[in-house]
Amino acid sequence: MTELDKPKSSSSSAGHHPPPQSQPLPPPQYGTFQGVSNFPPPLPATGFPQPVPPPGSDPSAPPYYPHGYQAYPGYVVAEGRPVRERRLGCCGIGCGWCLFILGFFLGAIPWYVGAIIMLCSRVDYREKPGYIACIVAAVVATVAIVLGATNLANEW
Repeated sequence: MTELDKPKSSSSSAGHHPPPQSQPLPPPQYGTFQGVSNFPPPLPATGFPQPVPPPGSDPSAPPYYPHGYQAYPGYVVAEGRPVRERRLGCCGIGCGWCLFILGFFLGAIPWYVGAIIMLCSRVDYREKPGYIACIVAAVVATVAIVLGATNLANEW
């Protein structure tokens, strides 16, 4: 029998390659976000809503218009007939501001008239600031009048 005809035994090393050795593990990484070696790896993102890249980050994607087509970005076009509002009285400043200004010249009486109008009727939303100024001025004038009257009474 020749060498080729003999069965190979496990103890013979002729033609036998050693088992491949595993590669050594890399040194441990030190840092803040590596985690603990016995902690399981993070799961993929699940749930609703799925995370997506922000709009505009992919230049190959078509532009996204959240409010439909816009002819010029940032310029909102209102459709329909334009709403016309009536002009304010008293040269366009409104009756409230007109009463407020007249109150300085006519001894606070227009402020009380403006306060009564504001408290007892419905007024245009554009005229409310003037009427509220009349209310504040009427309260301040009342306090000034009361304090002035009481101080005058003590001097007698």
